[in-house]
Amino acid sequence: MSDRAIFEVIATSAEDAVAAAAGGADRLELAGDMAADGLTPDLAEFARIRAAVHVPLRVMLRDGDGFLVRDLDALCQKAQALRAEGAEEFVLGFLTPEGEVDLASVRTLLEAIPDCRWTFHRALDNAASRDHVRAAIDGLPGLDTVLTAGSAAGVASGMDVLAREASRAGAPGYGPRILVGGGLKTEHVARLRTAGIDGFHVGTMVRAAGWDSPLDTGLVQQWRRLLDAEPVAA
Repeated sequence: MSDRAIFEVIATSAEDAVAAAAGGADRLELAGDMAADGLTPDLAEFARIRAAVHVPLRVMLRDGDGFLVRDLDALCQKAQALRAEGAEEFVLGFLTPEGEVDLASVRTLLEAIPDCRWTFHRALDNAASRDHVRAAIDGLPGLDTVLTAGSAAGVASGMDVLAREASRAGAPGYGPRILVGGGLKTEHVARLRTAGIDGFHVGTMVRAAGWDSPLDTGLVQQWRRLLDAEPVAA
């Protein structure tokens, strides 16, 4: 792995995106409706963001709170429209009501956005079996990242799981980069870096007062300096 950690920041607007890029974010996750934990962003806002910054953008594909698909056809149409507007990277992942990976929906959506890199998001943390999900998505085209807190309760509860999964990097089902997010705090970074993790994802931690407050370039810079000061374990 690279000595420099990748730092991904959630942006909901062009103003967010400009502030995050100025602070040193390597990549942005674009999402709308954070009250529902992040849904597919508005097409016009994506276009504004793409025109405003020149860092990689991963666009959320999700149509409701939780990890069930509500309308797969409509979601595929939104994905295709985003792709036509210039989106090249995405974030997605669905579960069945039983907590198994909804592989059929994932594959269908991937067919709508061929040749794109993507992240399987925190559906992993809410699945009945993490191992089953990892095995099921192993080798899906374009998958290069798994966003996870190690636990549905957040990073503080998932530290041991994250360290264990990092130790299996490269094994079957553990090829994608681990991107840690979901309650990530600065005090978690040193242990995660020691475990060999080099991907970090934040949203409210770079805003002074939650989602209703603007993204703070200074807070992004603080995270960037912290991550750059903590090298990955050899």
